Amino acid sequence: MTSELLQFAFSGLTVGAVYALVALGFTLIYNASGVINFAQGEFVMIGGMSTVFLSALGVPLPIASIVAVAVAVLVGLLLWALAIEPARGASPVTLIIITIGASIFLRGLSQTVFDKQFHSLPPISGDAPVRLAGAAVLPQTFWVLGGSFAVVVLLWLFLERTLLGKAVLATAANRVAARLVGINTALVVGLSFGVSAAIGALAGILVTPITLTSYDVGTLLALKGFAAAMLGGMGNPFGAVVGGLAVGLIEAFGAGLISSDYKDAFAFLVILAVLFFMPAGLFGRRSVERV
Repeated sequence: MTSELLQFAFSGLTVGAVYALVALGFTLIYNASGVINFAQGEFVMIGGMSTVFLSALGVPLPIASIVAVAVAVLVGLLLWALAIEPARGASPVTLIIITIGASIFLRGLSQTVFDKQFHSLPPISGDAPVRLAGAAVLPQTFWVLGGSFAVVVLLWLFLERTLLGKAVLATAANRVAARLVGINTALVVGLSFGVSAAIGALAGILVTPITLTSYDVGTLLALKGFAAAMLGGMGNPFGAVVGGLAVGLIEAFGAGLISSDYKDAFAFLVILAVLFFMPAGLFGRRSVERV
């Protein structure tokens, strides 16, 4: 029984790390612009699918991964420049609808550019499972966890140790004040879309050898990432990481101990529970005034 629970824990942490990266993308864009970007999951899909098809064309996997991240960043910047920036000043509901429309458009475009089949990538370190206290853990799991940890650390260093990162924090705190001291807030918002797209694409590349990818995987990933961001407290990067891991563990243990038929429902139950019992999330502020 202990080994079985440990197996559920590793599975939950693996998918939870991906949800955490998606939630970080939500948080980064929300802090910089106030927009909840429901196209965030499509960046994960673009990262995975682009790497798969570039590899199929004979491009070495490391180069294919870099190009895939660059493609996702370009899509993120285009989303900001063509859809979000022109609608600056619109209501939050309008902006949410725009991002949902962008998500639908990207899924349709992916069917044309790629296909409707499920695809996988070869694992980075082979597929022979590692035995840990009776649990069988795929080597790719350590890449997902390690890569997610590296992204969190690099993002923290960027925000806390660079002038551009401090500009992002200043814009998140008060956009008008940031503009008054000479910060190009439009550039900061565009940067947030590019960085969040890169984070999503990296998540897609790391997890595709385990979970497969297709043109429509982004929808559920966006909803589960949103659940993670809500649970941790929308706008709190640390909360996004904790929320992602928590949602992954809830999903894994729920599927293992209750029923796998309801695996995808647990994220929605998390959203409902947060909205009913703690709207600010675990680490969110009780009241937020956006100026």
